[in-house]
Order: sequence, then C-alpha cells, then structure tokens
Amino acid sequence: MDMLSDVALLSRIQFALTVAYHFIFVPLSIGLGLILAIFATKYHRSRNEADGNAMRFWVRIFTATFAIGVATGITMEFSFGTNWADYSRFVGDIFGAPLAAEALFAFFLESVFLGVLLFGRNKVSSLFYTVSAWLVWAGSCLSALWILIANSWMQTPAGAELAADGSKAVITDFLAAAFNPSTLPRYTHVVVALLILGAFASLAVGAWYLLRGKHADFAIKTIRVGAVVGIVASCALIVTAHSSAVEVSQEQPTKLAMMEGMYDDEVPPLYAFGWVDEENQQVVTPFSIPGGTSFLATGTWDAQYQGLNSLAQTEKYGDMDVADLPVNLVFQSYHLMVAMYGLIMITAILAVVFSLRGGRIRSMRWLQKLLLVSPLFPFIAIQVGWITAEVGRQPWVVYPSTSGPDGVSLLTNNAISQSVSAPELLLTLALFAAVYVFLFVGWARVISGFIKRGPVDDAAASAAGSADEAAAAVKEGE
Repeated sequence: MDMLSDVALLSRIQFALTVAYHFIFVPLSIGLGLILAIFATKYHRSRNEADGNAMRFWVRIFTATFAIGVATGITMEFSFGTNWADYSRFVGDIFGAPLAAEALFAFFLESVFLGVLLFGRNKVSSLFYTVSAWLVWAGSCLSALWILIANSWMQTPAGAELAADGSKAVITDFLAAAFNPSTLPRYTHVVVALLILGAFASLAVGAWYLLRGKHADFAIKTIRVGAVVGIVASCALIVTAHSSAVEVSQEQPTKLAMMEGMYDDEVPPLYAFGWVDEENQQVVTPFSIPGGTSFLATGTWDAQYQGLNSLAQTEKYGDMDVADLPVNLVFQSYHLMVAMYGLIMITAILAVVFSLRGGRIRSMRWLQKLLLVSPLFPFIAIQVGWITAEVGRQPWVVYPSTSGPDGVSLLTNNAISQSVSAPELLLTLALFAAVYVFLFVGWARVISGFIKRGPVDDAAASAAGSADEAAAAVKEGE
C-alpha cells in the first residue's frame, strides 16, 4: 500500500494516464491527415463524385479525432503546473518556448485550414481546398515537431546552462536547445510510426467494408492507399529506428542498459525475447545472438558498453539506485515494440501484394480479418515505445545525457509539486479515468456512426434518410 501514499509515483501514473490517452488520438489524427490529403488530391484530379464522397468521409473521421485530441492535450499541459511545479520552475526558461511555438505556428495553422475543409467546400476553389488538406496535415506534423523538441530536450539537454544559484536551467542557444542530439532522430521515428498507424487504420476501414460487402470500390481504393503508405513508411521505419537506437547508445547509456538488461559491462547480445531476473541481475532467455546489439549500434560485433552497476559508480549517474530501476519493464516494452514491427511489416507486405495484384484481397476473408485488427500492431508499438523512452530515463525527468551541459539534470522525485497530496492525486486519477472512458465511448460511437454511414454524399444521405422515415411512417399507418 506504500504506492498509495507515494506522491511522486502517483504523479507519474497520472501523467502517464493523460499522455497515453492523449496519444491514442494524436497518432490517428496525424496518420489519417495524410490519408485525407491523398484522397483530397485524388478528387481534385478526377472530379469524380465517388472520390469526393471518399474525401468527405475522411474529413469527418479526421475532425472527430482531432477534436478529442486537442481536448486531452490541454489536460496534459495543465498538469505541468498542477503536479510538476518544481519541474516547471527548473525548465520553464526552455520548455515554455516550444509549447508556445506549437500553439502559434502549428495549432493555428492546422485549425484554420481544417475550418476551410469543414465549411469552405463550396466557397473556395478545388485547388485551394486540396492545398488546405495538405496544410492541415503539415500543421499536425509541425505540432508534433515542437512537442518532440520539448520532450527531446528532457532526454538530451543542450543549449542551456545551470543558473548560478542552481535553481533552474537557463537557455543560452535556442537553436542548439531545439535541435538537441535526439530531436531529429526521435521526430522522424515518431512521425513515421504515426503514418503507419494512419495507414493501418485505413486498411481496417477498407477491410470492414469488404467483410460486409458494402462500398467495395471505396474499400479497395482505401486499402490500396493504406497499403502503399504503410509499406513505404514501414521501410522508412528501419532507417529511423536505427538512427534513434544509435542516439540512445551514444547519449543515454543507462537507458540502453535497461533496454538490453545489462547490469555488467559487456558486448550486448541481441535478444528476440526474454525475462530480466532483477534480483539476480541477468536476462533469462533461450535464444540470443552474441554481439547482435553491438552490430546494430556500431556496425561491429565487439563494441563493449557499460552496464548499470558500473554506470551507477560514475559521477554523472551516481544518483541512480540500480536495485530500484524498472529494468524488466523497459526490457519488455522495448522488445514488444520490436516484435510489433515484425507484424507490421508482414501485414504491410500482404496488403500491398494482394490489393495491387488484381485486387485478390476481395475474396480473401482471412486477410480482410487480419487487416481489420491490424491497427493494434502499430498502436501497441507506439505506446510501448513511449514507455521505453520515458521509463528508460528514470530516475531523471531531465536526463544527464553524455553530451549534456554539466549540472543540467533533474531527478523525478525532485520535480513534483510540493503542495499536492496523495489523496488529491488518487481522487483526480479516478475522475480522469471516468471522464476518459466517457469521452472514448463518445468518440467511438461518433466514428462508428461515420463508418456505418459510409462514403456517401451528404445530400443523398439526407434524402435517403427522409425516404426511409417516410416509408416507416406509411408502414406504421397501414
């Protein structure tokens, strides 16, 4: 029951809940934003009403997802002041700038041109409407950049120094802080992963229609677009994952050690799966490739890395208590992410092969069912990837990276708000959970309503609805 009175742990759990929930909708909105822009372009080129209906279908799906993503993001940002006041004081000189830039340069761009998509269909030219769709997607990607700049600075601080009184980090070079060592590797890796989720969501929608024998032409077009985006992004993910892993190996040695369950200095093997026996400080697994992780990080099979025990003896990482580290959690989340990538690549290949080669997927119900559940693969990969990134830097909220300025680091236990109590956190946790369940059910009902309605013209749908009501009234009168 000690965890129920641990303010730092409860604050972390509450923030994890808000971030994980928020990150259900952000990946979908960014990923589906590209799908929407592609269909808007198809309609602009073809002027085919079926393409127009498809475009409007994705506008509705995107808008509902975007709206709830914005609402849940506001809650997350408020928690910096309510639950993490000491953290906000320490990083406020740096952290505030990207958050403000995200609102000014990205959110407004996205919102303004989303307004064009919603209300300007018959008021602006087709070209302007199509450009607006691409700008909405660009705005969502730009928003992710600013957020990841802020988060990456916490992972690999740069362009700052510790104030003379030691109370806060002071910015010295904005560009160095913004484009710190992990910003670009992490941004490209995250955005590519989000595009995969959007592609797989479109695959699932197309598969749903095929399984029910409805809107077959739209379903095939959607699956083909999703398959092409999915396979291209899945291949790109190999490159971004490698660059992100190299950055971790160079800048965050304790995170790398937890990801691979390394307690002692060694040439890290490559594990497909396993279990970290934290008490005996060893990885229990039936299979590993000696030097495999070394090869992926450096291109050589014999690069030795420090383990947690020796890192804890250094001045930079001396605040780390190896016995308290969640090594197995980080190890499992990292390897689950890798396993999900295997399923992602297999699914993307199958979708491309059987949707582009004569549309054989129309008769392959087993593949349709696989595509229907396929968004779970990138969704799980994204969530456990964030667990790896955020839990892996513990016990710091501002990590003392290898190239980071001296003294610019902050332990998580020293970052919480001193005035917040455990009962208050437990109460708000329960309230957040209840509200989030309510919001998710509402969002799911709206989205399922759009999908059941399908890619039909608004006027035609209204006329059909009126006809159905009239027929029902006549039948009732009889």
